[in-house]
Amino acid sequence: MIIPIGHDNMSARRWPIITLGLIAINVVVFLGTHSTMERQRPQLWEVQTHILLLAARHPQLASPPEVGKFLDDFRRYYPHDWADMHDPGYNVVDEWDAKTRQIEDPAALQAEMDSLAEQYSQLMSTSIGQRYGFVAAHPRAIAYLTAPFLHGGWDHLLGNMWFLWLAGFVLEDAWGRPLYLLVYLVAGATGAQFDAWTDPGRLSYGMGASGAISGLMGAFLVRFPKKKIRMTWVLFPFHRFWVPAYLVLPVSIFLEINDALGPKDGIGHWVHVGGFLFGVTAAVVLRYSGLERRADKAIEEKIAWTPEPEIARANDLMESGKLDQAIAVLNQYLTSNPESYAAWNLLRATYWRASNIPAYREATGKLCELHVKAMEWEAAWQDYEDFLNAGGEDVPPNVRLGLCRAREERQEFLTAASEFEKLATVCPSQRESLLAQLGAARLYLKRLNRPQDALRLYEAASVSAIPHLDLERDIQMGIHEARDAL
Repeated sequence: MIIPIGHDNMSARRWPIITLGLIAINVVVFLGTHSTMERQRPQLWEVQTHILLLAARHPQLASPPEVGKFLDDFRRYYPHDWADMHDPGYNVVDEWDAKTRQIEDPAALQAEMDSLAEQYSQLMSTSIGQRYGFVAAHPRAIAYLTAPFLHGGWDHLLGNMWFLWLAGFVLEDAWGRPLYLLVYLVAGATGAQFDAWTDPGRLSYGMGASGAISGLMGAFLVRFPKKKIRMTWVLFPFHRFWVPAYLVLPVSIFLEINDALGPKDGIGHWVHVGGFLFGVTAAVVLRYSGLERRADKAIEEKIAWTPEPEIARANDLMESGKLDQAIAVLNQYLTSNPESYAAWNLLRATYWRASNIPAYREATGKLCELHVKAMEWEAAWQDYEDFLNAGGEDVPPNVRLGLCRAREERQEFLTAASEFEKLATVCPSQRESLLAQLGAARLYLKRLNRPQDALRLYEAASVSAIPHLDLERDIQMGIHEARDAL
């Protein structure tokens, strides 16, 4: 089984309050309802089965309107099952079935039906699933809203919440909170209704956030078609790879349709399909109606950055041509705020205007270091290229090690391995050299099918003079695996 574990932009402009709130509500509702639903479900199923068996064999028995409607629905939507139950040769279901087959007294049979009808009425009135889940045969308005917040088990809940997080927070950031919440809720309702159209006679209740989350996945496909999704094999969690959204999401919905057309397996595949189609439609409408642009503008206005007074003053000085004064203000500010991106960016721009290339190069290297520390790889690579173009020869080993890892993250495995090896020779006495050796060895063994090169590097690391007690276990495992692969 393959599952997504992330994508290439796991960041947002502000806290995803709605997504986190939806996850919290789902978890709280699950904790408050799951045990009760687990107890109620088999009780109601047993009473319903007994009513059907008794009514099929003794159609003359009277029943209250609520039970009569249940029987009418079952006869209309499941005629073959009803005919089987009507057959005297129908297999004995349980002990109750065996006992009632021996009863011939009409009064006793009617008393049994009356007792079952009373139990049915009580269970239906208290059943969380029947009251708040979605029953296609007779949907309740409230169920369109409540069913997506009910879940059948921990695997059902955790799977849905993980997908909600992956697709939800970036869409909330793109659309804004009100539009995002509206799409989520309507996608859940649409998925339920789509399922009802395909199976209008279903008497069991459906539940789960799958329809709403499928809607987010459809919207994700339209809004971020080229975004790369990181996948992993469940049985081999260290085997990870990237797939663009425009490939993985259509394949996923195609598989849902294929499963929906096959034998019933208790999963609401049509719910997923309906939610997905709504999400695609909603994303297209939001984009071409201009609502998405207006929402984005409103978000930008709310989060618009206001610079610190010192940075604002330095910017005014730079624009006025007072470059030396601007540089002095920024350097003073950086003594107490050494990791300010805004200050370093402005300082770099000021040095450029002043044609002070060495200072510009130094500021660019510092920005590259900050971006590597924050794992902002694209910005780090741009800084590194600017650094080299300005005549820079190299960055500190820790920064270069981060850039090598960025290459690996982008699946540029051969280039990353080569860069790791180069770094190992640049600083042979520093710990970064050892880490670079191990990085290259890992890539040669796991990604490039070059166990001989991996073994060479692992063995070199094992005799390195650089202290490596904390890495010894990894080194020895690498040597063992490389030898086995030869």
